[in-house]
Amino acid sequence: MSLNFDDRVTVTVTAHVAHVVLNRADKMNALDDAMFGAIIAAGDHLRGARDVRAVVLSGAGRAFCAGLDLSSLGNADRWKGGSLADRTHGIANRAQYAATVWRDVPVPVIAAVHGVCFGGGLQIASGADIRIAHPETRMAVMEVKWGLVPDMGGYLLWRGNVRDDVLRELTYTHREFTGVEAAALGFATHVDIDPLARAMALARAIAGKSPHAVRGAKDLSNRTPLMTPADALLAESVSQIELMYSPNQIESVRAGMEKRAPEFVDP
Repeated sequence: MSLNFDDRVTVTVTAHVAHVVLNRADKMNALDDAMFGAIIAAGDHLRGARDVRAVVLSGAGRAFCAGLDLSSLGNADRWKGGSLADRTHGIANRAQYAATVWRDVPVPVIAAVHGVCFGGGLQIASGADIRIAHPETRMAVMEVKWGLVPDMGGYLLWRGNVRDDVLRELTYTHREFTGVEAAALGFATHVDIDPLARAMALARAIAGKSPHAVRGAKDLSNRTPLMTPADALLAESVSQIELMYSPNQIESVRAGMEKRAPEFVDP
């Protein structure tokens, strides 16, 4: 199955793995209004895709995403006057949701990052659960260069991954760093010369696990960092109760004992 969202983003599903491609290669997948809309539409579609068990997010052409298309700043009335403060997508505004929607997708999302990943592009990649970067990827927290601040969810998404003083330095100076350095700093999970192939292999491995258990684990990963210790411990227990002796949990045990591939039922 293949879907096209406004000629900006494509989604192809094969064997329970969805491949989302930012498809504005002539502009290095820079973010204009149509791109924001297409990314959100693709994410919203995958939020309800019951047969998808993992997602790979990548960019077409020479870059993952070069960040904001500066020509989109030309309409001052759109950006000023409170529109950015409007919470149009739950707790987020429209631009923020292009990055945070990947946390709302109930299955793991893996970003395959290559070429250029600047500003808003870095924040979209950071919305993924896991990031695999080419070692020569050019990355930057770019917004201060243009007299702005990161405002697409970066401060939320980087928390816990990137050390505070490191993030401050990179934000204040907007200096570039490579994929290799990104892994050391916490912006990337792994480095690979073929990030898309590595991401696809990981997605296929995840797709072979119990979809209910994986979804439960992502839900806990999303919610527990903001909980009190008592609430986090209770959330673990409640999730486990829902899984124990369920059909997919029983199938996981049987397949493991019988040394065969499991046959799971999707939510």
